[in-house]
Amino acid sequence: MNEEARLLEMYRFENEYYAEGKTLVAGCDEAGRGPLAGPVVAAAVILPQRCLIPSLNDSKKLSEKKRLLLEQEIKETSIAWAVARVEADEIDRINILEASLKAMLMAVKGLSVSAEAILIDGPYGLRQSEIPQKAVKKGDSLSASIAAASILAKNHRDRIMVNYDTVYPQYGFAKHKGYPTKYHREMIHQYGLSPIHRRTFAVK
Repeated sequence: MNEEARLLEMYRFENEYYAEGKTLVAGCDEAGRGPLAGPVVAAAVILPQRCLIPSLNDSKKLSEKKRLLLEQEIKETSIAWAVARVEADEIDRINILEASLKAMLMAVKGLSVSAEAILIDGPYGLRQSEIPQKAVKKGDSLSASIAAASILAKNHRDRIMVNYDTVYPQYGFAKHKGYPTKYHREMIHQYGLSPIHRRTFAVK
C-alpha cells in the first residue's frame, strides 16, 4: 500500500461520520498511562476532511524528530486542537483509567469549535459527553484524527517531563519521562518519591 492509500484508509472511521453530514470529527488520545510519575495528558484534534499529512501515524511508531515535525503541521492544518492534563495526585485518587477519560473529555471541551462527533482511542467512550462518539481499539494506528491527537499528547507530555527534570534532577525525568525504567526505580529507591510521583503506581 502506498503512502497516499494508507493515509486515505486512516479516514475510514471519520468517513462514517462525514457520510452522516458531520464535518467536525474530533480524534482523541492520551499519553502517559504507564509512567510512575507525572500527569496523564490528552489531546483532541479536528482535521479537515481528507487532510493527508505525510507520515501521520501512531506516535509510538515515530521518532521524536518526526513527531515534532508532524506536531507543527497538525497544529497549522487542523480546524481545532486542544490538550489537557490530569495530575498525579488525581490519578491516585480516581485511578488512571478515569483520569485518562477525564483528560480526554477536558481536551474535547477545550476545542475552539465544538466537535460534532468524537473518535476515541481504546475500548472506552467518554461517559459524560452527549456528542456522538465511537471508541476505536488501536485507533492511533487506524484513524487520522486519533493519530494526530496521539502525537500532540505525546509531545506535550514529554515537554512537561523535561521541565520537571529541572525541578527534580535526581530522577532523570528528561531521559525516561517517568516510565518505570530500571534507572528510575533505582532513583526512587535512593531518594524516595517526589511530589509528582503516583503513589498508587510507584510503591508497587
